[in-house]
Amino acid sequence: MTQHLATHDQGPIEAGRLTVVPANEASWEDLDAIFDANDARRCRCQRFKVAGWFWRDTTLEERAAMLRAQTACDEPDAPVTSGLVAYVDGEPAGWVAVEPRTAYVKLRTSRIPWAGRNEDRDDDDVWAVTCLVVRRAYRGRGLTYPLVRATVGFARERGARALEAYPMITRAGKEITWGELHVGARQVFEEAGFAEITHPTARRVVMRIDFAS
Repeated sequence: MTQHLATHDQGPIEAGRLTVVPANEASWEDLDAIFDANDARRCRCQRFKVAGWFWRDTTLEERAAMLRAQTACDEPDAPVTSGLVAYVDGEPAGWVAVEPRTAYVKLRTSRIPWAGRNEDRDDDDVWAVTCLVVRRAYRGRGLTYPLVRATVGFARERGARALEAYPMITRAGKEITWGELHVGARQVFEEAGFAEITHPTARRVVMRIDFAS
């Protein structure tokens, strides 16, 4: 796919211009374009995937290969994938990671998901939204809202019993970098129907949707 971004277009993205697809239905070239010119270039959405010391135990090339294998990009018949890709007017614009919570080994030991909770950490039926990446040309245009909304149906259709996330609280006048906000903002998940279940730190909350059986 050719990629000629219309940087002069900075308004809200109309629904008719937006398409969100499972990552296996997207090309690796498109997903790589979203990550390559972005703060997420080095991480490649592997922060919660690597069991050891992230920067010591993996290289950028290894992390890129891991993401490609996890997403199964260019494989539309693949039985599983690890996220969704957003297109605006056919151009790759954003990514959201969503899959069973057990896929993220670092979540097992992180304080944030479990503070004040007594829950089975090996429950494959609970899914998690862990990362949002928006290509620079599309930032500030509300793209994270439809991306998060799309995770709800995606997880439910694939058998999830619940879907949770670990977003940040944003406050007027307080600057937050895109690197910090890769987990998403609380108001984005509220709009998608998530409810806050715990507030483990001053700036982070755990939010969740439980699906009817």
